[in-house]
Amino acid sequence: MGQKPHEEKTCHGVRFYQSRHTQIRQLKRLHSPLEFGHRVWSSCWLLMDYLKTLRAPPGLKVMEVGCGWGLAGIFCAKNLQASVTCVDADPEVFPFLQLHAELNQVQIATLSKRYEDLTSQDLDGIKLLIGADICFWDEMPGQLIPLIDQALASRVPLILIADPGRSSFAKLTEYCEAKYGASAFTLSVRKPIPFSGRILKISNLAAI
Repeated sequence: MGQKPHEEKTCHGVRFYQSRHTQIRQLKRLHSPLEFGHRVWSSCWLLMDYLKTLRAPPGLKVMEVGCGWGLAGIFCAKNLQASVTCVDADPEVFPFLQLHAELNQVQIATLSKRYEDLTSQDLDGIKLLIGADICFWDEMPGQLIPLIDQALASRVPLILIADPGRSSFAKLTEYCEAKYGASAFTLSVRKPIPFSGRILKISNLAAI
């Protein structure tokens, strides 16, 4: 039986499988991602839409944290010709990521670590740090702030975090605006689904 059209979609040049796709269902029988690593989260489309506007040189080193299935990182590898490392505390998400990397014919490095455990060595040479839907609980700002501090100390020039606009994300944004001079803005997309959210942008002027 051939693949049904609704089982695969393409957005911003990135191909991805729906949860009902045969290969996704097969992987779910073999792997059990913890917490929220079982699906694509919508804020990644906000990141992709904004990343399209960046004038990035080929070979840019990108890190996607809390990557899940890694579609934002795959976008960077495919459309920005970036060298991408995807990070998640749960290694059970990586088979789903690698399936999509193969589907999009890109290579993605993976690293299993918590946000606050990333070191200056991990972040060495990274020019863009991204994350989507990674501030979903009240305690998450406390886990992300050490990562942001480490990234800035490691001279990462740009950090972008996308979110639907949760209260926890609002707290992180307020903190980052006060401490780092960060900015946040609203962005809406129409594809693959109508969706609006916020992007937190932290520019490390000391690294530029």
